[in-house]
Amino acid sequence: MTETILPNLAPAYGEILMAIGAMTLLMFGVFRGNKSTGFVSLVAAALMIVTLFVTVTWDATAVYTFGDMFVADRFTSFMKVLVLVASALAVIMSMQYFRDEQEERFEYPILLLLATLGMMVMVSANDLMSLYMGLELQSLSLYVLASIRRDSELATEAGLKYFVLGALSSGMLLFGSSLIYGFVGSTNFTVIGSNLVHASAHGPDIGVIIGMVFVLAGLAFKISAVPFHMWTPDVYQGAPTPVTAFFAVAPKVAALALLVRVLYVPFGELSESWTQVIVFMSLASMVLGSVAAVVQTNIKRLMAYSSIGHIGFALVGLAAGSQEGVRGLVIYMAIYLVMNVGTFACILSMRRKDGMVEDISDLSGLAQTRPGMAAALSIFMLSLAGIPPLAGFWGKWYVFKAVVATAVADPMATNYGLIILAVIGVIASVVGAYYYLNVVRVMYFNEPDGEFIPQKSFNMTAIMGLGAALMVLFLLPQINAPVLEYARMAAAALIS
Repeated sequence: MTETILPNLAPAYGEILMAIGAMTLLMFGVFRGNKSTGFVSLVAAALMIVTLFVTVTWDATAVYTFGDMFVADRFTSFMKVLVLVASALAVIMSMQYFRDEQEERFEYPILLLLATLGMMVMVSANDLMSLYMGLELQSLSLYVLASIRRDSELATEAGLKYFVLGALSSGMLLFGSSLIYGFVGSTNFTVIGSNLVHASAHGPDIGVIIGMVFVLAGLAFKISAVPFHMWTPDVYQGAPTPVTAFFAVAPKVAALALLVRVLYVPFGELSESWTQVIVFMSLASMVLGSVAAVVQTNIKRLMAYSSIGHIGFALVGLAAGSQEGVRGLVIYMAIYLVMNVGTFACILSMRRKDGMVEDISDLSGLAQTRPGMAAALSIFMLSLAGIPPLAGFWGKWYVFKAVVATAVADPMATNYGLIILAVIGVIASVVGAYYYLNVVRVMYFNEPDGEFIPQKSFNMTAIMGLGAALMVLFLLPQINAPVLEYARMAAAALIS
């Protein structure tokens, strides 16, 4: 009789808790209907917070389970914390919105839970199979979330575009995975990396390189990196604003964490090949994000191009190809989370009698009618622009410092244009400052254009206030020291 050996479940306690909670809430919602939306949302947010504490307590070295398809280490813990914080805040920010719109649906927080579960699996993926499972669980939930307002043409269009282009990216990723499996004989990241290390003198097969490029293309779509960004502005504009806030942060963090692991674990030996691709995507994303946003009049489309640009800045750290670069990327994403959540909290809080405020011109004179909100949004805009001494400046400082250090330490690295990458990044940051400062100008120097409905949500006020305070106080060692140290340990767990 064959003895069944159960896998070690401890590294996946957070995912197991999320899965059980999502299924339980789904059954509860089915029986209670949409009148249970408020309760389901609160429980979903609480479940994410509990999972966050379970994740934070994981302080061990890398542990593999489920046939080495799942890994838990300090890098996965850090990125999961960011994902869970962003997701929990997205649930909290959406409650008042759907209540005001009278469109409460219990499915919404459950879809957020399932999408977050998929992201957590992505972050811990150590195999092409688990990578695809997590990616698709996230993606299928996001397709539905984008079009959850079924009576809105814009939302339906956003969901359809996201689905069609998402299916294309999944196909590219699967094709690349099949090529890698065919030439290497395994889908496990560790085994692929080991085989490439012991490759013959002539180097890896061209099929492996082509497969890697297709996998990169599929993941680039998920992070909205140029040239796979085309879905972002339309989906951001068409989706309900709380969904856009969720799209702007959590999926980007998870996909970037997955991209970092894919490049450094199985394909670390092919760094000369993938560095060129990352440099191009970083350059193109920074330039397009900075230039295209200048002409935008819709603030959600502006934030879409802003997110494209910021992904370009984050990829600068990845292009450095060093532990310091990964550390810079992790710090950047932590700051990016606070900046974007705070900005969307401000956008969600600006409501007139005829509906949500979405055009930049509607912010005219906000400083005169809502000075506190104008001050908070100004801080977030200046931080997104990278104006010192706000936290956004330090996020860019760490990634640019890492890439310059790599170029100086290894003169051959200039062949990949790392110095040029840093220079163009700084220029793109200056250009991008124009449209962020334009928002501040409209709020403080234009005449008021109508009255805003008073803010009724304490949650939104707390998120805006706390986020703005963190942007200003990031210089304090009591705030930045734990983030910097945790980021250092996370990078060291991935790159020894």
